[in-house]
Amino acid sequence: MGKTAIVTDSNSGITQAEAKELGITVIAMPFHIQGTDFYEDVNLTQAQFYELLEQGGDISTSMPAVGDVTDLWDRLLQEYDEIVHIPMSSGLSSSCETAYMLAQSYDGRVQVVNNQRISVTQRRSVLDACMLAEKGKSASEIRDLLEREKFESSIYIMVDTLKYLKKGGRITPTAAALGTLLRIKPVLQIQGEKLDAFAKARTVKQAKGIMIKAMQNDCQTRFKDAAGSNLYIDIAYTKDREAALLFAQEVEAAFPGQHCAIHPLSLSVSCHIGPGALAVACSHKFAE
Repeated sequence: MGKTAIVTDSNSGITQAEAKELGITVIAMPFHIQGTDFYEDVNLTQAQFYELLEQGGDISTSMPAVGDVTDLWDRLLQEYDEIVHIPMSSGLSSSCETAYMLAQSYDGRVQVVNNQRISVTQRRSVLDACMLAEKGKSASEIRDLLEREKFESSIYIMVDTLKYLKKGGRITPTAAALGTLLRIKPVLQIQGEKLDAFAKARTVKQAKGIMIKAMQNDCQTRFKDAAGSNLYIDIAYTKDREAALLFAQEVEAAFPGQHCAIHPLSLSVSCHIGPGALAVACSHKFAE
């Protein structure tokens, strides 16, 4: 066993099987669906989730129970000296703040990373944490290094349907009806704390073009790396992996030499945007 344990949640998109391979722990995010409690990738698969979602099931997200988190930490600290805990962005959930408060009772043995990421960019932070732990960095050093890099990432998401944004109260029924009539495909943006509107497209093709151009602009301006050679560029999607594979080819053509990893978006994100979404994300390759 190593000195430092790495913990994250399923918003990272890391499955329980992948967690075992990596030697880390992934806390399954809870869902309440039609009166029953489910946990992502434990008793709720991607296929089951989308079936329930498209049937109009009443789905609500929640935070991991406080007792479940502290029980996990207590068990890990019997084997490890310390823990790095990497939750989803504090700007998108209160689970990060809750974890930070709980960690105050652990005399520095639990370090909570608030690096404001989710999905594939959160996944990259977890992999960076594993690499740093293998190099012998302490939990506090890993936290500081990851938080130093927290804004060195970007995500653009195309939403295929406005139904779920309307259901979650993120747009008004009138805006949803008009957008549906005009066949608008919103492009959303995550840079740091918040999910914001970025652009509107009329077709999937146009939306994909907007996202690729936005990512190229970020590489040239924010990251000063036009080719993206010092960046990981990843593709994420909801339900339709075939569409993601095609989108990855377009992104790779725009960034010659890049290989885009492809992962499903976490269910906590998916329940708010619905099936058919596509995303492109970048994360700065870690350098100490």
